[in-house]
Amino acid sequence: QVQLVESGGGLVQAGGSLRLSCAASVRTGSTYDMGWFRQAPGKGREIVAAISWNEATTRYTDSVKGRFTISRDNAKNTVYLQMNSLKLEDTAVYYCAADLGMPVSLWDREDKWYYWGQGTQVTVSS
Repeated sequence: QVQLVESGGGLVQAGGSLRLSCAASVRTGSTYDMGWFRQAPGKGREIVAAISWNEATTRYTDSVKGRFTISRDNAKNTVYLQMNSLKLEDTAVYYCAADLGMPVSLWDREDKWYYWGQGTQVTVSS
């Protein structure tokens, strides 16, 4: 069983930055792909970014390209989401997700990720 614990959410003004962290209870050396999703009020959950277990591949949804960066530290079993130039529309609950060996083409499919964190709230104010 994999447990994911997000942290780093909070309230920030538009244009500001936040860094989210997701600590995974996995064995060092595990080959889990990791992703960040978000869910805004009244909307469905959408992929924000994802990274392969070996950091060779990353993907971003178009609305965050150039502003957000996903990274991971496998020695610490932690994945990060650096969010810069935050906009009001980035307000959402952000979830960390993990799965083993899923094709990159399926990363945007919420239903394909097996493990989920509890979410952390990010609120961007004007």
